[in-house]
Amino acid sequence: MTTDTKPKYLAALFDLDGVLVDTENIYTSFWANEGSRYGKPATFAMDIKGTTLSDILSRHFHPSMHREVEKAIHDFEDNMPYVLFPGVREFLNALRDLGIPMAIVTSSDDKKMNSLRKQQPELLEMMDAIIDGSMVTRSKPHPEGYLIAATRLKVQPNRCVVFEDSLQGLEAGRRSGAMVVGLPTTNSKEQVEPLCDVMIESFENLTPAELGF
Repeated sequence: MTTDTKPKYLAALFDLDGVLVDTENIYTSFWANEGSRYGKPATFAMDIKGTTLSDILSRHFHPSMHREVEKAIHDFEDNMPYVLFPGVREFLNALRDLGIPMAIVTSSDDKKMNSLRKQQPELLEMMDAIIDGSMVTRSKPHPEGYLIAATRLKVQPNRCVVFEDSLQGLEAGRRSGAMVVGLPTTNSKEQVEPLCDVMIESFENLTPAELGF
């Protein structure tokens, strides 16, 4: 996937849902139901992929509905399964063995992250930084979250690799200046490939060296 002329990358920045944990289809179902309930377009669940809850609420729901929608998603997240994609644990361990710092950059809020921690504490413990939706003022596709993560890890953005699946997230990674690895877990290969530098099917049998680490 790389050649000898590629620079060595020094940090790995991961989106969460649809990249590390297999939850995007679950979210799609939830937001499709909520969209139908509130009279949103049929594309609503896909349109909001990668954006923060505060952005979803402010852009798509009347303030009088915010508390109700927020409670619904938090109740849902408290009980949903957080299952790692095949190969994720092995790939993260390989990066850690190389001393590569890692961060999660997610649009999820701190309440969702607490729910995740209950099921996958080791995943979060492996990270050197976690940037959630409460830490940014501008949602993806703005690169703010990835730029904050690079700063936290003390690595220039162009020496980072961003792993993303949503169209908004892929664009955020590109705007940050990082190398972008796309996964077609949420969107089709045809949609993902033009927005990334490298597309991978999954983390299974993937080595850090293949991506320039």
